[in-house]
Order: sequence, then structure tokens, then C-alpha cells
Amino acid sequence: MTPLSHARARRRDRRVYLRSHPVLFGLLAATRGRPVRRFGRTLLVHDAEAYREALIRLPLDRTAAGTTGAAARTALAGRGGVLFDQEGDGHRAGRRDLAGQLGTAGVERLRAVWQPLLVRRLAPLAHGGEVDLVGLARELAGAVVCALLEADADPLVVSAAAAEAASASVRSHLPGPRRPRAQAAAVRAADRLRRLLGAADEGPAAMLAVAAVNTTVAALPRAVAWCADAGLWEQAADPELRQALAGELLRVTAASPLLPRVAAADGSVGGCPVRGGDRLLLVARHAAGAHRRDPDAHRPAGAATARLVFGAGPHVCPGARLAHVQLADVLAALAPYRPVVTRARVDRRAALPGWRTLTVEARA
Repeated sequence: MTPLSHARARRRDRRVYLRSHPVLFGLLAATRGRPVRRFGRTLLVHDAEAYREALIRLPLDRTAAGTTGAAARTALAGRGGVLFDQEGDGHRAGRRDLAGQLGTAGVERLRAVWQPLLVRRLAPLAHGGEVDLVGLARELAGAVVCALLEADADPLVVSAAAAEAASASVRSHLPGPRRPRAQAAAVRAADRLRRLLGAADEGPAAMLAVAAVNTTVAALPRAVAWCADAGLWEQAADPELRQALAGELLRVTAASPLLPRVAAADGSVGGCPVRGGDRLLLVARHAAGAHRRDPDAHRPAGAATARLVFGAGPHVCPGARLAHVQLADVLAALAPYRPVVTRARVDRRAALPGWRTLTVEARA
């Protein structure tokens, strides 16, 4: 039986999905009992092995409508070469460069950017005040992007532009109601973001900003809310358990819960035949067992399972290490206050399921 604390955390987190994309996530929840489910030319992939098979063995069309690559091009007003829509050597080289920036040394350099920010933004908790963790996550993400790209811009302005670009583009490529004039809004937001960054290689720089900002703003507040609702602050305060807890919270909250892909050739996934052009909705949160297994640093899921929320094989997110270290540092900074959630409001316009505001106060 699920403990009451975890049941409360799960109920709150479920609101994020069902209020941001009610039709889509309602369908995914209703079909998760089968590893792979076909609806016409669309396959819903829930099973871990089928999910890996789709990402590692099945040829994928990285630029087809309805994919992350197509959404990236929309977000950047049709410019290609943005990592998510690249092929072959260009894709591998881009991933290697980014992985190098986000390796151990690179992440340590970025910690010097966000750790003072955490001290400043969380200071009100020590005096009985409240903190909006969404605002904190936006500034943190923007500051990291500006540091990575050596951009002299306001982190909060960069964060807002990246969120706007993603919202307009991603919603035009997911199942469900279309937002009117989404394409024009994406173009305006992309232009604004490129001007802010002032980078020579505008496409890759802007795409990095879009990905980093939107995943961070989705992930950090949801993970903290779960930690608070489930009473996991003792684990967060323990240096030996904190790293495992961060991995577990990232697994159950799954900032990018769904990976839309399109098959480039015939094949099979989970024993189900796939034809070239078929659409695949790879449900990362189900593959990682987020719907079945609550987070517990004492008994964490295996690393191979937990990492599925970041993709698999050549499609693993290069920012996985960064996300893990960031969350662990946020948990360490919050643990002395044992905060509780006082207000929470879902962001219905965001590209990824997340909170528009999530306010906490200290109860230590």
C-alpha cells in the first residue's frame, strides 16, 4: 500500500499532467497496461525494453512533423542544425561538444554560478518568509545558460524567452488542441532569444537555451514538491542518501515525460510491427516505472531504469549529469528548513508539465 505521504505527493504531481495536457496524458494513463499500443499509424510505447528498442535499434526520422527535431526547428523559426534535428556525423559531433561542456569539470564550474544564487533566493526562509521555487528555477536556468554561452544577458529575460519559444512550438507538435497563431508566436520568441544570446552559431545556442530552461523549470519545483509532500527531508539532509534521492525524484517526476518520434524505416518495437512514417509516442515516465514505484533513496531503482527519463543509447540527454547535480544542491540547500508547499498553480501554457508557481515556507 502506498504511504499517505507518497499518495499526497503523487496526487499533487498528477495535477501537473492532467491540467497541462489533459487529453494526451489521460490517453497515456488509460493505455499503460500494455507494453505497446497501436492507434492507426501511432504507437504508444510504455514498456522499458520496447522504449530502449525504439531509441537504439529503430531508424528514426529526426525532422518529421511531430518529433522533437521538428519542434526545435519551429522554436527557432525554421533554422536547422540545432542538435535535435541533426543526422549522422553532425549530430554525433554536436552531442560530443555539449557533453564535454557538461562533463564533471564543466558542471563544477557551473555550480559556482548557481550556489550563491541558491543562498540569496532561499534566504527569506530563515526569517519566516516564502519562496517561489518556480521563480528560483527560472533564474537558475537562465544563469546557467548565460554562463555556458558566455552571454551578457539578464537570466530571467533569457529564461522567459526560452519558455515562450518552447511553449509555442511544442504545443503545435503534440496531440490535442492547437493554439491559434502558435507558429508566429514561436518565430517572434525565437528571434528575441537569439538577440538576447548574441551568439554566432545562433541555432545551437538558442536550442541549448530552450532545452536547459524548460527542463530545469519543469523538474526542480516538481521534485521539491514531491520531497516536501512525502516527508523526504531526512533523506535530503543525509549526504550519503541525497544523490540517490535526487536520481529517484528525477525518475518519478520525469521532466520530459514523453518523447515524440517518427520511424524512418520498417522495423518492430516490443514485438509490434512498425512501418516507416509511423509515429511513436515513447512514454519515458512509464518506461522508468514512475507510475508504479515511489522514490526512496534507501531502495532506489536500478541506474539503467532511472536513466530512461533522459533517453537511451545515442539519444541520451547530455544534460543528465547537470540535472542531477543541480537537484542535489537544491535539496541540500532546502533540507535545513524542512519546507512545506503553501501554494501551487499549474502552468497550462508550458511546453513541459510543470508549475506556474510553487511557494514554500520553512517548518523546521
